Amino acid sequence: MDSPRASNITKAYHLLFDYPLDKEELERWRAGDNLQFTIYNLQSISKKSSFQTKKKRRATSLKKLKIARRAAKVLERIPAVRMIAVTGSLAMMNAHEESDIDLMTVTAKDTLWTTRIVASLLLTAYGLRLRRSGDKEEKDKLCLNIWLDEGDLNWRKKNIFIAHEICQIIPLVNKDKTYEKFLWQNKWVLGFWPKAVKIRKVSTGVAGQAWLIAPIVERLAFWIQYQYMRSKITRETVTKSRALFHPIDWSARLEKEFGRD
Repeated sequence: MDSPRASNITKAYHLLFDYPLDKEELERWRAGDNLQFTIYNLQSISKKSSFQTKKKRRATSLKKLKIARRAAKVLERIPAVRMIAVTGSLAMMNAHEESDIDLMTVTAKDTLWTTRIVASLLLTAYGLRLRRSGDKEEKDKLCLNIWLDEGDLNWRKKNIFIAHEICQIIPLVNKDKTYEKFLWQNKWVLGFWPKAVKIRKVSTGVAGQAWLIAPIVERLAFWIQYQYMRSKITRETVTKSRALFHPIDWSARLEKEFGRD
């Protein structure tokens, strides 16, 4: 893609999130060939975006990141935890004062639902607040809204928003190169943001199971949690190997702001 066009697309995309880019960021997030968009609304989107707001949100994000790191230190003690990563606006250091802290968790194969129970109990025991379904106040609460089994790391939905979300994550716990495996299995993101992350080929085989859980225990953990949440499921994805809770998908809005050629 030609440089001026790529630059305009990159600026327009980030201004949707009130995130003006400096020179270094503009180069990192240079748009790829998959982003064949005509920009209609760049001027209107940029009105409320400023570097002053960005600076303030960065300061807020640094405080929230400390909470995330504390949670990661607690969760890495669980043998089945393979990766803990910061996602969402916090991963871009663009969090609002009242926002929660989104974390992604990757577990050893066939341990996701048992690990989820243990993680919740452990975080609560250490005095870390979890965001629950229906919470009106979410400030500084941990939102463990993305859970993946290490044997199922490939992201099903592929678009500009999902690609950016994957590229921006900040790994806090990374056992057995799980972060690198995750990126390799989702290397399609480079078609959208070719310079955002460095992806190297790694073995995608799962590591030896660090926490032996009887299959019946894992099935029971899944059944109990699924029974509790199934009446609340709308856009969420819940399977034995992945759980995606309330993922904010900006795809619809992006289609309005960007028109295809």
